[in-house]
Amino acid sequence: MTDAPDRRVSRSRRRARLLIGSACAAALVAAAMTLPGTAQAETTTITTTQDGTSNGFYYSFWTDGTGSASMTLGAAGQYSTAWSNAGHFIAGKGWRIGGRTAVSYYSSFGTSGNGYLALHGWTTNPLVEYYVVENWGTYRPTGSFRGTIVTDGGVYDVYRIERRNWPSINAPANFPQYLSVRQAKRTAGTISTGNHFAAWSNLGMNLGSTFNYMVMATEGYQSSGSSTVTVYGNTPTSPPPSSPPPSSQPPASPPPSSVTSTYQGGSCHASYSVASSWPGGFTATVVVTNGTEMPFTGWTAHLTLADGQTISNVWNGANTGTSGSVTVRNASFNGNLASGASTTFGILATGDGAAAPTDVSCTSPTTAGPIACKPASVRVPVRGWRRTRKP
Repeated sequence: MTDAPDRRVSRSRRRARLLIGSACAAALVAAAMTLPGTAQAETTTITTTQDGTSNGFYYSFWTDGTGSASMTLGAAGQYSTAWSNAGHFIAGKGWRIGGRTAVSYYSSFGTSGNGYLALHGWTTNPLVEYYVVENWGTYRPTGSFRGTIVTDGGVYDVYRIERRNWPSINAPANFPQYLSVRQAKRTAGTISTGNHFAAWSNLGMNLGSTFNYMVMATEGYQSSGSSTVTVYGNTPTSPPPSSPPPSSQPPASPPPSSVTSTYQGGSCHASYSVASSWPGGFTATVVVTNGTEMPFTGWTAHLTLADGQTISNVWNGANTGTSGSVTVRNASFNGNLASGASTTFGILATGDGAAAPTDVSCTSPTTAGPIACKPASVRVPVRGWRRTRKP
């Protein structure tokens, strides 16, 4: 993986960009077009770094000034871009303050080189840049692989990249980038941002407490291309806190340590705990541990959810059932556990997170399973089973 060069622009609002690697610039391959149903309105084309409000939506446009890149602001959440031999630019429409919401979009997108169609945003306290990548050109982004998310009809690979003295929305700084990269490209759909935020948190990737802008963006790096994007959705709301609220305020629900359920018998151990909760929903983490002296080759966790709780998403595992008695099988990458080793999977659910599930346990096909669930074996003698035949 080759990083894009450090860009130290002289503006007070500097932006770090996801695009990594290099690609040969080529001719423009797709012309911007107006999608059916787009309302007619006065348009404005911009070519210099700026942000503001357009037809009720926040917009942001940044360019390093190399080559040519433009953004044309259309009706409501619509915009189009065109770039040729551009060094680096990013443009998008969305919200001045990001957060939990369902971001829906449809688009045309084409690039002859390195480019992205992605939901892009920032948080502060701490500073974090995040992307949900829906489409790309010649380079698919990677980083330190953390797991997968199954949401909105697709599978996303999760990566983390550490930036050092890197341009940001404030000034050059140290901060992480969080990436959810869809395994199959698409140009239209819905992004449930809360599912990504919760999954990142359960993978140890916490966002900041204060949200900055969040846009459905087109980004290009040393390439040519075009896009037409229309974004719409409800105003985002702040996600639930990933840590207990300040001591000066009473918590909305019991702290995570009071909502646990662990099965310690047998050869496979399962431990459940709430990671975060808010009115009407919560996230939880289940730790699966191999308690034997032999390796596991697969595992299945079992739990019975409390009344009113319904699973809406599971990551690092595959669930059967969403309420009541639920089982979660290992994913392809975390099924083999050495003796004493552990792995985790996460749950996003609706309902009261203060109610702990019951019957939390796990089994593995390479073990006898939980003692509590295994009936006593019965030996039935069979007379003459060693009798040899006469010649």
